[in-house]
Amino acid sequence: MYYENNKRSIAKTVSHRILGTLTTAIIVYLFTGKLLLAISVGGVEIIAKIIVYFFHERAWNKISYGRKRIQPFVLWFTGLSGSGKSTLADRALIYLKKKNLPVQQLDGDILREIFPKTGFSKEDRIAHIKRTGYLASLLEKNNIFVVASFISPYQESRDFVRKMCKHFIEIHVNTSLEICESRDPKSLYKKARAGEITNFTGIDDPYEVPLNPEIVINTNSSTEEESFEQIKKNIDRYLILY
Repeated sequence: MYYENNKRSIAKTVSHRILGTLTTAIIVYLFTGKLLLAISVGGVEIIAKIIVYFFHERAWNKISYGRKRIQPFVLWFTGLSGSGKSTLADRALIYLKKKNLPVQQLDGDILREIFPKTGFSKEDRIAHIKRTGYLASLLEKNNIFVVASFISPYQESRDFVRKMCKHFIEIHVNTSLEICESRDPKSLYKKARAGEITNFTGIDDPYEVPLNPEIVINTNSSTEEESFEQIKKNIDRYLILY
């Protein structure tokens, strides 16, 4: 995913040779007892070996033997509103960034702010997820990891995204409706129960539970830390697998 530029190679070369030259000079002095000879040998050695080491490093950067390219993947968090999928997705994003991997987050609420005319009918939701899935697949093809967080209630739309992406990892954040309703930070469930909001997933619109998700996070019985630990272990596993 990354290549080593000349400046980094030079920095590594110099630091490595300073340590090597000091070692050589000390050995020469210990065997001969002559400080001037030890310094002279060290001076000649550091110049010669810096040149050799630099070209050796640059040559190996062009050789693919024993080096595996990290393949990007799409982490697709799905679950009811208030399930905790956005919180876990945020933590997954930070974790991938700490590994110095190129990553882009796609969030349902943010995209709806950009495209405010996106409706909530089944047809509108499916179309919205398909557009997002296409975007995710383009990012993946350009070697960018994707962390997506969408209710994405319909199996049809999630299957579409899966087919679009090469490495699609579906994460079902399985939180009961009762717990989601008890959280309700934006009072959406309250408004849905009162009829102020229609086509609300879990109330008057169905959520089709994923049939074969790669990861299932049961937040009913697990803390946020325990849930993320499960996700983190799977991320590490997929980084090696792909």
